[in-house]
Amino acid sequence: MASFGVRGMGQPLGIRICCCRVCTCINFGFVLSRIGLLKLMQLGLAMLCEGLLIRYGVPYADSIGQALTSFLATTGHCFTTTGILLLCYAFSDKSYSLIRQSLFETLFNGLASCMYFSSSSYMGFACVVWLHPQFLVRPGFWAYPAMTACYYMGYAAGILHALDAYLAFRHFRGAR
Repeated sequence: MASFGVRGMGQPLGIRICCCRVCTCINFGFVLSRIGLLKLMQLGLAMLCEGLLIRYGVPYADSIGQALTSFLATTGHCFTTTGILLLCYAFSDKSYSLIRQSLFETLFNGLASCMYFSSSSYMGFACVVWLHPQFLVRPGFWAYPAMTACYYMGYAAGILHALDAYLAFRHFRGAR
């Protein structure tokens, strides 16, 4: 029996349209599996955080300070690496079986979790100390609610990466 998230020989390839199949190179079994959906949620949160940081945080970079740089670096690096891993896993069963069982996936997700937690904590501090007073006195100051939502989503992304690190470690130790 094939492990969860890996296309077995009995699973059809691609999408069936009438009598033919299209997109046979994509492993939809992985994309719709528990690990695939976890990776998609990680990508979604990183994309939302990155968008909020660029749209609302960059104009107030002087007020936010290094918290913005830290959070931008975290989301950028995690988005890129998770996206590359998702593409590799979606197009290659062999990549999934080789990379997932290596120590790389465990270390990356553990480090990403720590980075998200630390940068979210720093952004939370910056929001409370520097942005909240401006929010109280300036009408239409949307940087505070946006950065608050951003660091909340950063904590959620940290939890997702920690869960993925745990699952990758179990896979590394042989539990399928």
